[in-house]
Amino acid sequence: MTTTDRIAWVRLASIALPLNTPVSDAKVFTGRQKPMTEVAMLFAEIGTEAGHGGIGFGYSKRAGGQGQYAHAREIAPELLGEDPNDIGRLWEKLVWAGASVGRSGLATQAIAAIDIALWDCKAKRAGLPLAKLLGTHRDSVRCYNTSGGFLHTFIDEMLENATAARDRGIGGIKIKVGHPDPRVDLARVTAVREHLGDDVPLMVDANQQWDRPTAQRIGRDFERFGLVWIEEPLDAYDSTGHAALAAALDTPIATGEMLTSVGEHAELIRAGAADVLQPDAPRIGGITPFVRLAALAEQHRLQLAPHFAMEIHLHLAAAYGLEPWVEHFEWLEPLFNERLEIKDGRMLVPDRPGLGVTMSEQAAAWTVDRCEFDG
Repeated sequence: MTTTDRIAWVRLASIALPLNTPVSDAKVFTGRQKPMTEVAMLFAEIGTEAGHGGIGFGYSKRAGGQGQYAHAREIAPELLGEDPNDIGRLWEKLVWAGASVGRSGLATQAIAAIDIALWDCKAKRAGLPLAKLLGTHRDSVRCYNTSGGFLHTFIDEMLENATAARDRGIGGIKIKVGHPDPRVDLARVTAVREHLGDDVPLMVDANQQWDRPTAQRIGRDFERFGLVWIEEPLDAYDSTGHAALAAALDTPIATGEMLTSVGEHAELIRAGAADVLQPDAPRIGGITPFVRLAALAEQHRLQLAPHFAMEIHLHLAAAYGLEPWVEHFEWLEPLFNERLEIKDGRMLVPDRPGLGVTMSEQAAAWTVDRCEFDG
């Protein structure tokens, strides 16, 4: 196979990103998880013989970060000497290099950081923002904030956070629900809706903690709030339950963030289980599978609201045919030297080539382990 360039080296870094405050959603209040204190990040950098380079990242909340790093370390040498433009073929090569441990979940999450680095390199080589390389539909995307509305946050503080987000230019507000006492959820949603008024987009997220009867009962009670969506009301793999709920309620149902392959999302789509699809590029294996999934979602005329990692998902949402949403989380900002701009309820696609981010000195300080492979 002829080539114009070859991958000369690959670098991996495992980074522990501490959170300022332990974070709790419904999974903590139901006793299934402990409060989250850090995010495990996997960074990948590639360099070519011609001097081009790219950066990508993935993550794991709570357990799994070291496993992603270990798997990436095993398969990364497969890239050496390869044409960095052959991204689809390289994704398949990396999947099959570790196929005995599966083609979803941790195995493909380890590939995601590398795949994203390859796309970043290709866009930089073209001198284009990633969104432009993919074929953008818009230069900005509607955005909403999640980080200010976790269940551990008292109502007064949650309202202050919502005001601060709106003052920053963020369009919508999402708060966490799914508390074991439904009266707590109702009080929180009522307070935020009254605080924001009826015109501000408001979403809620139950983090999979309701059973089917509870979700239907609370979902009906929430209809009066004019929510943009109810997120993850049921277990992530309960496509039948989600479909029944979507058919029963006027409020749209959003889900998908916990799924780890295109195939799992395709099952949601076949079942009619989501009005709003919420894929996560690092969780499903990178940009290569995300593009495939986005084409399937658009064919079915689904709304798109990618989960977390706004530094990546802003570009992918901008390239989606239907008007999407992107989730604002400031958690990852200390890892990068650049900041995304928000104005009039929308997040602006940066004009910098590639993802438009470079790693900060703080990222280096939080690095737990690193390795490099070269030819």
